[in-house]
Parts: sequence; structure tokens; C-alpha cells
Amino acid sequence: MAVAELKYPEVKNYIKGRFVDSDDAKIDVISPLDGSLLSRVPDSGSKALDEAVKAAKEAFPAWSAMPIKERVQILFNYRNLLQKYRDELTELIHLENGKIKSEAAAEVDKAIELTEFAVSLPQIIPGEILEVSKGVDCKTERMALGVVASITPFNFPCMVPNWTIPNVIALGNCMILKPSEHVPLTANRLAEILKEAGLPDGVFSVVNGTREIVEGICDHPDIKAVSFVGSTKVAKIVYKRATGTLKRCLALGGAKNHLLVLPDAQVEMTASNIAASMSGCAGQRCMAASAMVGVGKIDHIIDKVCEESRKIVPGENLGSVISKEAKERIERYITEAEKAGAKVLVDGRNATVKGSEGGFYVGPTVIDYVTPDMAIAKEEVFGPVLAIMRASTLDDAIAIENSSTYGNAAAVFTQSGGLAKYVTEKASAGMIGVNIGVPVPREPFSFGGWNESRFGSGDITGKSSIEFWTQMKKTTIKWNPEARTNWMS
Repeated sequence: MAVAELKYPEVKNYIKGRFVDSDDAKIDVISPLDGSLLSRVPDSGSKALDEAVKAAKEAFPAWSAMPIKERVQILFNYRNLLQKYRDELTELIHLENGKIKSEAAAEVDKAIELTEFAVSLPQIIPGEILEVSKGVDCKTERMALGVVASITPFNFPCMVPNWTIPNVIALGNCMILKPSEHVPLTANRLAEILKEAGLPDGVFSVVNGTREIVEGICDHPDIKAVSFVGSTKVAKIVYKRATGTLKRCLALGGAKNHLLVLPDAQVEMTASNIAASMSGCAGQRCMAASAMVGVGKIDHIIDKVCEESRKIVPGENLGSVISKEAKERIERYITEAEKAGAKVLVDGRNATVKGSEGGFYVGPTVIDYVTPDMAIAKEEVFGPVLAIMRASTLDDAIAIENSSTYGNAAAVFTQSGGLAKYVTEKASAGMIGVNIGVPVPREPFSFGGWNESRFGSGDITGKSSIEFWTQMKKTTIKWNPEARTNWMS
């Protein structure tokens, strides 16, 4: 039997500044664009994790002792190298994730922005000092935790790792990245770029694998903090297991984002925003607009949403979903909703792309007359599918949004400032949009949801992340024995 040829060499773990061989079983890395074999990645065990942690512990004293203004100079180099290798990273993301190249390039651009924020940290985290009593000073400073880990998903191979990489290492920690086994190529290229930027060996490692590595990260006594991004089901497990071993943990889960559309919404802007939000990255993002709640007479807007959705063509301006299993699951949601009485207005099932018949594609799908009790209205579909529900009043629409177990994002489309303010105050979500289908905050504002979209405190990016990746040291100083004293000194 012939062995399939790999487009890229087998992936290796990256530990102590070099790629290391592994005897572990290998997992095929399949391009969702056409089903071709890209590479193989090790399903690593505890040995690889122990080696990475050991290297990180050895590197931590010197790295954390380096002044932050010197650490961020390496990140400044990294930022410039991300720009230099933008096209190469775009191609890797496109091949292993399946998103179109413009979306892949936007990921790299976001990684650059995230790194620029990290480079600014010396201006953001200076400690405070105050004379609290005559001759007595108190000062505060942010100290690194030590060895930390980040577990990242398949849907953003470059952006989500860089939600954590720049801030974590700028703040003086040493980091182990566990990328999704579906998209390991981008993660390893980031490791090479960090090395080229001048990052000392051991400060950053990549350990590939699946469940065993995730459990090992949660259990390892020398890992002080863990971030996770993925499904809510797994986020709960990771959070409970990591905090059960007395680690810090911030676990971001899934979402069911509601767009509330009022009759006065500007039709063109609303329709184009909703279609783009629903289908961007093939709907495989936790900020996708997967549920629309129309208030009152909004048929004219729905018609325009359908018109805009039909302009989105798989293989042209719509990428693939990650796997055959994902395609089957998404299409099953559509079929079950149709059987339950919903009306499919735009049908993306059975999509194929000429010349890439082995790829995993779902076309844009718009489903009307969905009821809140249907699975497609409650569960995260993670595909280019918009479920439309109807509400007679704005309060009814808000009640539908509030009933969701998730709480990542919500948006309202209206030309009324008063009604927009009412929704932003009442919506149960951490990120709110007004006439914006994907309300992702830009740096320095942080990313994070509420409810079952986030487990742990704080957010994963921006200023909010500083608290999670550091601990506060308070020092009280007295040098003058002759100073007048009181109960405070």
C-alpha cells in the first residue's frame, strides 16, 4: 500500500529552542480545503510535557529578571517578523484551517495588533509608590507567575495563540502552547519566528497532542496558570480540573450570539453585516451571528439578508469547515430544524467546490421561523448558519437573548439611540454591538464573555489579562530611624 505524500514535514514538538523527535503516535493533519494530507502531528504524552516544563523552569529565573523594557524589545522584533512573514502565515492558515486568504491575512494582522499592545506594557504596568507615613514608603509591582500554559482551538491558528503569547512572555512568564491537533503548522511557525526575534530558549515551547496533554497541563504541579479556548463542554472540564489542582484558570467556551433587528434598522447595512457575521470564517468563530431575533415587521430586512447571503459562494468568498464530521454535524442541525417546522430560505447543504470535491464545505444558510425550543436556536452550530426567530416586542426579543446559557456577544440593529441603549443595558453578554455584527473589542479593550461562555475571572486580552498573568508584590520600606513614628510606622 502506497504511503501518502506529505505536503509539509512531520510536525515536531518545540522544546528548549529546537524541534524534537517523538515516539508518540501520529495524527494526520488534513486540509479541509480538499481533503489532502498536509502533515502528521505527534499525539504526545506526559514525557514531552515534562521536558517542556523543565526547560521553562530553567529559563524562568533569567527571563523574569530581565527588565520588561528589554523583554518587549524582543516582542518588537517579533511584531516586525509577523509583518515580514504575513503572506507565508496566511498561506499556512488557509491550508490547515480552510478559511479564505483574506480572513487568514486578517488573523495575522490581529496578531500584530496584539503584539503591539504587549510592546506597550512598560507604559501600562508601572508600579505605584506612596509615602504612607513619615519616612515609610509602600510600593507595588507586578511579578510573573512562572511556567504557564495556553490551550488553543482550530478556528484561529494564529490569532488565538497570540491572545496570550505576547502578554504572557512580556510580563516575564515562560509559556507552553498546546495548539489544536488540526492546525499545528502555524503554531510551530510562530515558535520559529519567536526564536528569530531573539527569544531565549525555553521561554516558549509547543507541545502537540490531544486529551492526555490537556489533562497533563491541568494536573502538572509546576504549571501555575492555564488559559483555554474551545467548546463550553471542554472549557468546564478544563476549568474544574485546573482549579482543582489550585491553578489559576481562564477557560473561554462557546457562544450563541443574538442579533436583535428592529423595523427601523438601516436595511443595506444591517443585511450586509448579518450575512458577513453569520458566514465569516465559515461561521467557525465564537463571535458569529448565529441567531437573529426579528422584532415586528422585518420581512424586508430578511429578504435583503437572503440576497446578501446568496452572494457568498463556497470556495470563492467562503472557506471550508474544519472536517467531514463538522460538515455532517452542521447539516444535521439544518435538517432537524426543517423537520421541526422551520423554513430554509437559503440552503447551504451538500455544497461542493469544483476541483476540490474532497473538501468540507457548507454554503451560507438562512432559516426562518425557528422557535426558541429548537436545538438550532439553543446550541452552538459553528457553521455558516443563521437561525431567525420572531418576536412581537423588544422585551420579548431581549427575553429570548437572556434565556441563552451563553453570553459571549449580542447586537442590536436600529436607528434609535434610546432603543439601542435599552438593549445594551439589558442584554446578558460580555460584548455588545450596536449596528455591528461582530462586536470584537480592539486593543487595549479586552475580549471575554459572560455566563457559560467564560469560566474564571477577567478577560483573555487587553488590560484585563495583566491581572491573570501576574501577581502583585507589595513592599514597605523604612530607612530613617529618626523619623517621627505613629501606629502606621
